[in-house]
Amino acid sequence: MSVTYTEDNIKTLDWREHIRKRPGMYIGKLGNGTSPDDGIYVLTKEIMDNAIDEHMMGFGKNIELEVSEKRVRIRDFGRGIPLGKVIDCVSKINTGGKYDSDAFQKSVGLNGVGTKAVNALSKYFKVQSFREGESKAAEFEQGVITKDYPVQKISAKNGTEVIYEPDEEIFENYQYNPEFLEELTWNYAYLNAGLKIFFNKKEYFSKNGLFDLLQNKTDENDLCYPIIHLKGDDIEVAITHANQYGEEYYSFVNGQNTTQGGTHLSAFKEGYVKVIREHFGQNYEPADIRSSIVAAVSIKVQEPIFESQTKTKLGSQHTGPDGTTIRTFVGNFLAELDNYLHKNPKVAEELKKKIKQNEKERKDIAGIKKLANQTAKKANLHNKKLRDCRIHYTDQKKDERYNTTIFITEGDSASGSLTKARDVQTQAVFSLRGKPLNCFGLTKKIVYQNEEFNLLQHALDIEESIENLRFNRVVIATDADVDGMHIRLLLMTFFLQFFPDLVKQGHLYILETPLFRVRNKKQTIYCYDHKEKQSAIRKLGPNPEITRFKGLGEISPGEFEQFIGKDIRLEPIVLKKDTSIKEVLTYYMGKNTMDRQLFIVDNLRIENDEIEEGEVVE
Repeated sequence: MSVTYTEDNIKTLDWREHIRKRPGMYIGKLGNGTSPDDGIYVLTKEIMDNAIDEHMMGFGKNIELEVSEKRVRIRDFGRGIPLGKVIDCVSKINTGGKYDSDAFQKSVGLNGVGTKAVNALSKYFKVQSFREGESKAAEFEQGVITKDYPVQKISAKNGTEVIYEPDEEIFENYQYNPEFLEELTWNYAYLNAGLKIFFNKKEYFSKNGLFDLLQNKTDENDLCYPIIHLKGDDIEVAITHANQYGEEYYSFVNGQNTTQGGTHLSAFKEGYVKVIREHFGQNYEPADIRSSIVAAVSIKVQEPIFESQTKTKLGSQHTGPDGTTIRTFVGNFLAELDNYLHKNPKVAEELKKKIKQNEKERKDIAGIKKLANQTAKKANLHNKKLRDCRIHYTDQKKDERYNTTIFITEGDSASGSLTKARDVQTQAVFSLRGKPLNCFGLTKKIVYQNEEFNLLQHALDIEESIENLRFNRVVIATDADVDGMHIRLLLMTFFLQFFPDLVKQGHLYILETPLFRVRNKKQTIYCYDHKEKQSAIRKLGPNPEITRFKGLGEISPGEFEQFIGKDIRLEPIVLKKDTSIKEVLTYYMGKNTMDRQLFIVDNLRIENDEIEEGEVVE
């Protein structure tokens, strides 16, 4: 079939049309708020970054962030946008103050795009600048100006206020997760010691920067030695080792949380190994030096090059603040670590002890690991447990627009329905044989000795590093009954015990599936709880058919397709900043059965969960 291609096929979109048609180019993936890198949080970051840039330039000690159900308000106390350019700065692409390195040095915003993207993707957007006793405001809808307020005399402090509501035509069924916003706020506070941020009236403040970050991310009882905190011009690092598996890093450029790292983090890892080897005069394996490390690194550079508009990864060998490459700049600074260890011999001794412990454990499991990997390699050729997908997180260079997902489920019936209903491009299914082993308190040797655990880590490709993760959403999909809940706990224990960074980086989720199907001859409504069920009954009228799903296997593939598509409901597993993994696992998975039993008895609630008239149980 021939397809005509003429001048009529060539289209030119204005700035707002382009942003709305291709939002992924500007904010990454859209999402619905269940993941910390979903678009609604990127919008918040874009406006907050401007407020932070003002603070970094020495203007404004407070920032206000208010988030209600749908509306966001951000008020800084910086210089305020020049009144004559207020409308241009939020509605003319490639217009902004960040092109002038005298007005903004070492800022995050570079391209004059972020605020315009927020404007274009909001059903309501208002900007107001307060400057030297005068104010200028304007309102927009989907990037189109609806009100242009005249300049007025005011008594408010200098600064800029932005109020917006994300457009539900773009962000379908979105909902803010307060814990993700709190994490975002804390990161801004850690990176800007002395700045006060008021998130929904609550004050967030850090006195010691990255030291506070690591202190709040780790349990003091799990640390192998006190946190090492080093600070220089345009660079700050904090380092420790904890009694956990994996490597845990927090990296930042100009106050931007580079969740995917980049050249500065690579330089830190390389430089850290070099300094440790030279200090102890031993050619230790890099894996032994870095295993169990918890570290944060922040640098400031002029005109950084990021790999995308969402700025989650620093790209190329950009010139460092002192004129050298970033690799050289970070490496030279880490010479301070050598000085620190000479001045603190007890810390150096504990660090050396941890490296030797890592080395011993690596050698202890070397034989088992080799055999297990050979078995996994053979199994991968005909792995009946894994129904893989075609596109993976790593294939797309961790492009935020791609939600690559693996569902971990139990039993042939559930995995069969999921496999038939899934999107073969981006969704994979891993089937468990039964309840996995409770691995609490066991060493990583069990990951290789247990066939299912070994095949699972290979399916995810996280054996060597979380950076190789093949799916950015790891979803536990079990029945909503006692056995299903137990399997959830066992899988969460596995990840928290051996791959905690997978959880801390927001990759682990629970799949929510409907408990009820309410229908009549004209309409079918799926309900996830009793409240939704009652609402559906009222909507459909008298005597609808009510089906209660007993397990995932009872949901047909045709129905399942609706629950794992664009309307998928996922519950993220979020670790609060003061959560101790060791304490959580000890309480829920340890040998304190009586303590848990007493807790259940003391907190037991009786709910009326009887089967109603007309309700069918499948």
